[in-house]
Amino acid sequence: MAVFVALGAFLMTLFGGWTAQRVTDRRHLVLGLAGGLMLGVVGLELLPEAMDAAGEDFLGVHRALLLFVGGFLFAHVVERLLAVRRAAHGAADAETAHGHSGGAGRTDRAPEVGLTAASAMVLHSLMDGIALGAAFQVGGGMGATVALAVITHDFADGFNTYTLTSLYGNDRRRAFTMLFADAVAPVVGAASTLLFTLPEELVGSYLGFFGGALLYLAAAEILPEAHHEHPALSTLLCTVGGVGFIWLVVALAN
Repeated sequence: MAVFVALGAFLMTLFGGWTAQRVTDRRHLVLGLAGGLMLGVVGLELLPEAMDAAGEDFLGVHRALLLFVGGFLFAHVVERLLAVRRAAHGAADAETAHGHSGGAGRTDRAPEVGLTAASAMVLHSLMDGIALGAAFQVGGGMGATVALAVITHDFADGFNTYTLTSLYGNDRRRAFTMLFADAVAPVVGAASTLLFTLPEELVGSYLGFFGGALLYLAAAEILPEAHHEHPALSTLLCTVGGVGFIWLVVALAN
C-alpha cells in the first residue's frame, strides 16, 4: 500500500517541477513562492520533526538545533568556496564586463551548489518515502495521515528541486534529471521499508542538518534573487502564500 501511495507523490513531484518550468516568464514570482515554500518546510515541518526525533541535548543545546546551525554554516561555506573557485577561473571578470548586472545575468553562481541542494532534496524525498512506509507499518490511519502530508508537500519539493537546480546555472536537462530523481525517491524509500528501517535519532539528526542548509538557500539566495529586479508586492505575497500553503499541509496532516 505504501508503495502505491508513493506513486502519487511521484506524480505530484513531477507536477511541481513542471509548474516551476512553465512560469519562467514570472521568474520573480516563482522564486518568491519557492522561498516561502522552503521557509515553511523548514520552520513548520523539518525542524519540529528533528527536535522530536534527534534525541538528547549535547553540551546544553538540543542536538537538532546544533545540526540545524551546522547545516546553515555548511551551506554557506560550500557556496563561498565554490564561488571563489569560479572567480579564480574568470567568472569574476565576466561579471565585471556585464556591469555587475545581477539577477538572471549573475555569473558567480556555482552550478555545483544547485546540484548539491537538489541532491539534498532528493535525499529528503527518500526519507519521506521511508516515513510513509513506516507509518503504514503502524496502521492504516497513521499511514493515511502521513500520505496526505507527503503527497501534498511533494509538490513543493518538485517545485523547489527544479528551481534550485536551474537557479544556479544548470541547464534544463540537469534540472529535469534532478526533478525525476526527486520524484522516484519516495517510491524507493517506501519500498525500502520492506527490508529495513532507519534509527529515529539518525533521521532526526539528518532533518536538523538539512533544514539549516535549506534555510540558508532560501534566505541568502532565493528570496534576495526574487526581489532583486522585481521588489513587487506580488512577489512578497507569493512568499507569504508559500508559507501558508505548508502551514495548511501541516494542519491537515495533524
